Amino acid sequence: HRDLHSFPTRRSSDLVGAVITALAVKAAALLFLIERYLTYASAAIIIGVMCFVGAEVFMRYALNSPIPGHLEGSELLVCIIVFFAVAYTQSLKGHVGMTLIIDSLPDKTKNILEIITLLLSVTTCAVLSYFSFKYAYNCWVIGDVTMTPPYFRVWPSALAVPIGYILLSMRMYLQALHLLVPNYYPAEEVVNESALFKDEVTN
Repeated sequence: HRDLHSFPTRRSSDLVGAVITALAVKAAALLFLIERYLTYASAAIIIGVMCFVGAEVFMRYALNSPIPGHLEGSELLVCIIVFFAVAYTQSLKGHVGMTLIIDSLPDKTKNILEIITLLLSVTTCAVLSYFSFKYAYNCWVIGDVTMTPPYFRVWPSALAVPIGYILLSMRMYLQALHLLVPNYYPAEEVVNESALFKDEVTN
């Protein structure tokens, strides 16, 4: 009698879990796509900056005609390079971390500490995203430019900061959900970028 009453509950719980997992997989796939193309853009900008700096050195020392604004332009592009690729790096766990003490702890304790760290980081990055967006918007409103000619606009570079922070917070949020509820958020479908890319290639 008790099993008959519990069967619909288990069935509805499984259905809700399946829906949650499906939504998480869709969100993760979209996030992976955004991260990957922003990383491609970051790599392309790196190559462009290398060519730009090389051309400036040649113009300065070979032709005695330096390119105006090369320093300010490169500084603005570095910000875009870093923040466009920061979420993708987190998806691969490529950021530098000090885990000497944490690695020696029991798995359960280590898992709890990682969840706490991820959730605190999500909150921090979300707050930073909000305030950096306000700064970028203010730069756009007032028409802020660099201090020397050719007076590059500052807001495109500033806008890369909130974009990077919000994507990073979303990535860490998915990673935290996987640690909290691994059955609903499996690593192969929600967290592990390389596994998703492998499925995409084979299909």
